[in-house]
Amino acid sequence: MSQASQIAHAVAALRRGGVIAYPTEAVWGLGCDPDNDEALARLLRLKQRDPAKGVILVAGRIEQFAAWLEGLPLELHAPLAASWPGPNTWLVPDNGRSHGLVRGCHDRVALRVSAHPLVAQLCEAFGGPIVSTSANIASEPPAMSANEVRAIFADGLDAVVEGELGGLERPSTIRDLATGQVLRS
Repeated sequence: MSQASQIAHAVAALRRGGVIAYPTEAVWGLGCDPDNDEALARLLRLKQRDPAKGVILVAGRIEQFAAWLEGLPLELHAPLAASWPGPNTWLVPDNGRSHGLVRGCHDRVALRVSAHPLVAQLCEAFGGPIVSTSANIASEPPAMSANEVRAIFADGLDAVVEGELGGLERPSTIRDLATGQVLRS
């Protein structure tokens, strides 16, 4: 199946409330529609992830986060624009747009605009951000290939988009937008 066909299949799965896997900058990720209750709950069950932790949203371009950035003071837009696209996840004050399972127990939402071409294509085809969390069972190492994803999750996924990792050695840096504090480097 061509990459365009795989992306179309994955987008159809996302729209049906499915969970997909795809390569990111450093590791394989799991994704779903960030507004679908059942898809979010299923993704967290697959990963055995504590819902209080929340998940990252990834987009193909900053404009796809317009609803999440609405009301953000203008001066706080500069660090986002300067670091995106790229391996930089920012914790942004939640303006009420984020689903509770995306935020977890936090008052902020984790956002990243990916520089990975496949992730950008996936978000463009979907028409907005998707969930991006490492493809692994909680506390286990993340999958580094499509074969590892399939071995971990067997038939639990609705689509796997084949592709190469983005060449980074570690997942994105996570920073708090309000304080600049680095929470993961």
